[in-house]
Amino acid sequence: MSLVQIEQIFPSLTWRIRHEVMYPELPFDSVKLPDDFDGLHFGLYADHKLTGVVSLFQKGDVYQFRKLAILADVQKSGYGSQLMNYILDFCKIQKASKLWCNARVNAKEFYYKFGFHETEKTFFKDGYDFVVMERDLQL
Repeated sequence: MSLVQIEQIFPSLTWRIRHEVMYPELPFDSVKLPDDFDGLHFGLYADHKLTGVVSLFQKGDVYQFRKLAILADVQKSGYGSQLMNYILDFCKIQKASKLWCNARVNAKEFYYKFGFHETEKTFFKDGYDFVVMERDLQL
């Protein structure tokens, strides 16, 4: 069992993993978001090695997470679930009303496990089909 720590990180620390995992076929700069420096970024360290990242952006009491990525050689190890649970808890502490994402269609089963549901909004970008998924956080 690895020692796992999740902490807030600088935006630039997310770029290598985003690129390697999500868009290795695109130029490195394509994984930099225009609003990266307005967001919060979290890194999952497994045995002190940055292994997963996720970015969180806030508009009022609604949060969007983007670019959830876990290094390929340790996917299916539960790290993505640990990051999801971390940002869900973080959003609840912040009194967020909703958390949403643009989910790759081939990953939507992962988000169902955390109570997300699909919306009617779908789109195609950079070679991938996406669906907007969301979860209400206020009961």
